[in-house]
Amino acid sequence: MIFRTKSVAKLTMKPMATLVSVLFAGALSSSAAFAATAAVQDLGATAVDAPQTVSIVLQLHDVDKLERFIARTVNPNSDEYRQFLSVEEFTERYAPSHADIRRVKKSLSALGITVNEVYKNHMVIRATGTTAQFNQFFNTQLHNYSEKNTIYSKPSVPVTVPGEISDVVLAVTGLNGREHAHPRSRQLPAAAAKSSQAAIVNAKLINQSGTTNAPGLFTVQDVASLYNVTPLYKHHFYGQGRTIGIATLATFDPNDAYTYWSSIGLKVKPNRIKQIHIDGGAGTNGADETTLDVEQSGGLAPAAKVIVYDAPNTDSGFMDVFFKAAADNKVDTLSVSWGSPEIAQTPEVMAGQHQAFLELAAQGISVFAASGDEGAYDINNNQGPFAYPGCSQLLTVDSPASDPYVVAAGGLTLASVLQFQNGTTLTIPKDRPWGWDYLQNYFSPSVYYTYLFPVGGGGGVSLNFDLPKYQKNVPGTQVSAAGQSLVCSAYTPSDLFDAPAGYAGRNVPDVSLNADPDTGYLVYVSGGWLQGYGGTSFVAPQLNGIAALVSQHSHSRLGHLNPQLYARFLQYGYAKNSPFTAITSGDNLYWQATQGYNPASGIGALNVNNLARSFGISDDDWGDDD
Repeated sequence: MIFRTKSVAKLTMKPMATLVSVLFAGALSSSAAFAATAAVQDLGATAVDAPQTVSIVLQLHDVDKLERFIARTVNPNSDEYRQFLSVEEFTERYAPSHADIRRVKKSLSALGITVNEVYKNHMVIRATGTTAQFNQFFNTQLHNYSEKNTIYSKPSVPVTVPGEISDVVLAVTGLNGREHAHPRSRQLPAAAAKSSQAAIVNAKLINQSGTTNAPGLFTVQDVASLYNVTPLYKHHFYGQGRTIGIATLATFDPNDAYTYWSSIGLKVKPNRIKQIHIDGGAGTNGADETTLDVEQSGGLAPAAKVIVYDAPNTDSGFMDVFFKAAADNKVDTLSVSWGSPEIAQTPEVMAGQHQAFLELAAQGISVFAASGDEGAYDINNNQGPFAYPGCSQLLTVDSPASDPYVVAAGGLTLASVLQFQNGTTLTIPKDRPWGWDYLQNYFSPSVYYTYLFPVGGGGGVSLNFDLPKYQKNVPGTQVSAAGQSLVCSAYTPSDLFDAPAGYAGRNVPDVSLNADPDTGYLVYVSGGWLQGYGGTSFVAPQLNGIAALVSQHSHSRLGHLNPQLYARFLQYGYAKNSPFTAITSGDNLYWQATQGYNPASGIGALNVNNLARSFGISDDDWGDDD
């Protein structure tokens, strides 16, 4: 459970409607509708002597000044271009002071709560105590809950912070043990394919693009061919001297990644992977996600080192994993392929993550996140409690991809001919946004809406973050659509959330690569090969590996990448030497692809060789330093 603070507004976060804030911010037991639907059972008070560990997130100061500094570090016309900060410099300029830390520690110790760790960047204090101690300190009551055969504890009433430290504390996490996020990978469900007799048995690209393998069997070598990475390899750019970071909520077996690389002929150094376990480390649920993240990013930059930060799938873990990467300052690029619908994300968790992303940007670390696999309807996951048609379709985006300091990785379907088990074929004439509405006529309605809707590359308009400066002059950005409500027939009340119309929010995604399982990938996991994998989970680590190559080419970390991508888009458009390829047809179930920016595919796909070359060319179209 997190609490609200005034600092949320300082971080340009927009408050959600009260009902949705209560529904998703931890006080779920107060919502009879959600409790009935999600089968959440209150088991009563948590044992008073049970140990609890929390992360207390402290507030940055001078955030406006920090944002202006970050803008200058990625502006070639500024004297501070690429003058990124060390952790020590960042802490001195923008983080809470030693006196602030002492105040919080003193307040905790007054009740006998033990401080275990203070992060090097002064952003997180880890503390351990009993249920009784934290109940008293935060004026709350922890209860145990049962949901889907899982038992966890969380506050039954909102957490508050003692007045003497409320001015320095942004958020408290760790008291809510409920699973927090989901991996953004997909496969065509076997049950759907079998029941419809419409399984795809063969796929062939219309434009081969030098790929070796067939769609559904792609490796990182095919990705390099598709997006013109290969010229960098010919000039011996393999990621030497770079370190790739993976932020994840599941641990994995590194041997799977080494087997993947060796099986496709990539020569990598032994022991290039380092694992760092945060908050006690993650479990194995989602290990395939972490595995593919490492295989894809490390395969595209085979000479780079890889550091995997894994944390438990809790609100605390999903923030601390970013803070720890920032405090270590060892990686040059960082990606995450886990997320949750923005309106289902606790606003204060997003505020905490936002602070971590600000530090990462100030230190020159580029961050990438999967934009989601539910197309334009992120909240309507067909495996979740708000699936259609039980709940209305609601245009929503994914977090943390919606954060303006993160590159949102979108998904495409490649131009191809798909042959079905029943003998019919489907031609996709051009690369298009990934959206499985193109399969609707090949499956019965019951199968389609049970298994295949909504599935596609995430994209749309954030309701939490204002349209950032780097998108304001970009033709094609959109405002939130009218008439959007989350209405669920089984809930009381049935109208759970009414989205504001016409809100000029951050548009996602930023760029897109192939993500459709039908034109997807091989993964080696748990000692065996799986085919037909996809999802924007592939795109985020692919961009991570690509950025490591571009960083090596540039002899520097790249920093906050979005302003630099959009500046290049405004300069080059889709000309012959452009880093971008237009996606002009198709949709992600709602938003239409058009020439230029669109919330289905973003700027479009990448030409990586041109992107790398553009970082060596003077850019005169950046405007002033701010």
